[in-house]
Amino acid sequence: MAKVAKPNVFRGTVEEYRALYMEKNAHLEQFLEQITPFEFYREIFPEGSFERQGHFEDSKPNGIAVHLPGKGGSINGIALEIEGDGTAKRYIITDDLRKLDELKETDFTIMSPISYFGKSRSGKFARFLYALAFDLDGVGMPQLRDVLHQMNKGILPKATFVVNSGTGLHLYYVLTEPVPMYPQNQHYLKELKYSLTRQIWNRFTSYIQQPQMQGLMQGFRVVGSGTKLGKGYPVVAFRVGDRVELDALLEYIPSSNGERQKLEGILRKSSMPLAEAKEKYPDWYERRIVKGERRGRWTVKRDLYDWWLRRIRDEIRVGHRYHGVMTLAIYAKKCGIEEAELRQDAYSLLLPYDEMSIEEVNRFTRDDVEAALSMFNEDYVTFPRDDIARLSGMTMPVNKRNWRKRAEHLKRCRIIQQANDMVDGTDWRARNGRKDKRNLVSDYMCAHPEVKKKTEIARALQIDRGTVAKYYDEILEELQSE
Repeated sequence: MAKVAKPNVFRGTVEEYRALYMEKNAHLEQFLEQITPFEFYREIFPEGSFERQGHFEDSKPNGIAVHLPGKGGSINGIALEIEGDGTAKRYIITDDLRKLDELKETDFTIMSPISYFGKSRSGKFARFLYALAFDLDGVGMPQLRDVLHQMNKGILPKATFVVNSGTGLHLYYVLTEPVPMYPQNQHYLKELKYSLTRQIWNRFTSYIQQPQMQGLMQGFRVVGSGTKLGKGYPVVAFRVGDRVELDALLEYIPSSNGERQKLEGILRKSSMPLAEAKEKYPDWYERRIVKGERRGRWTVKRDLYDWWLRRIRDEIRVGHRYHGVMTLAIYAKKCGIEEAELRQDAYSLLLPYDEMSIEEVNRFTRDDVEAALSMFNEDYVTFPRDDIARLSGMTMPVNKRNWRKRAEHLKRCRIIQQANDMVDGTDWRARNGRKDKRNLVSDYMCAHPEVKKKTEIARALQIDRGTVAKYYDEILEELQSE
């Protein structure tokens, strides 16, 4: 019996995709106002957002834009150009936005709606988020019509701009006020973006069943530059609605499954002023704000890296290939793998990943590998496990022994306990010393390295959170240096 094609699923040649691109533009022009690239970016980044060209005394952040010729994956928030020697060149976008005009003729240039200090795209140098942007793939004409319908009926939040990116859509929600990219704000915004992605990416708006989760600082093709279909088919922007209030987007998150309540809780924590945090958590303030120390992290054996490499070879699916290599780079840094070994492993995936391609316009290339390898960076070693699961589209079982065998793990814990007893003159088994609670915390942290939050440790031990905070940093340092 012949197979019946799924309705509304488009699989075609490059020529057919180009025809679909033109049809989408014609449909959008019927109902919406097309705007120029300058108007698009001026609305996202109002005059005065960036430093004036050559005026370093302004001491303001700038945009950062990355061109990868031919085919692109995504690189968080910057426009890079891969030149003849294969090196990446960053473009700083100043307040006049003139550099973006120069980049319009490139075939793959991306930028995120974020300002940065310096030339690094690292989250720790991000200053303000000006818009939440979403990449919606698997969009044919039925899906395009339904996206607009759901926005008009209030089923989805009305975007400020809809962008025809070639084979899909980019939806931009320009915020009424830019949001400072403090770490606690980044956590809230990331979770909000994940929740909204699940609402925007539904069975009517995309013929791809599983939503493709993207990070907060994901880069998007520059409006006016080329799409996957070629320079003659540029990225085009259309105005849909007004700027949006960040809190108003929460109304589109369902409350039935607890997602909205979770986000509201994160928002309450994120809104704590630094002055209040300094008073409540003086040790944290001294280390992280005054001294600028990095957050502590666990060192993991290479078993985790090898396990993940095996999984992304066997289990990865189209739509998650880039993120598979990206997370491999994160684990390589976390597990102490040399860059040369990482690159060899990453490029071993190039051919099998490319052979998965269903469409000519969705090939997996060396540029995708290079873009993903940019995550081999100390700034990403604390990338959350749940985020890796979302981006890779694969489940992440919890290993509570830091990827050690149980006997080895418990032996290490007992050595630490004995050393503490020798120094403190106590016996943790008899619970006979002033340091009894410290040992409780130490034992728990050793046995449960995946638990990082002091509140969770306190709740598990049924002791005061302040007691956990008193010993936490000292114990963490001991465990990391074992």
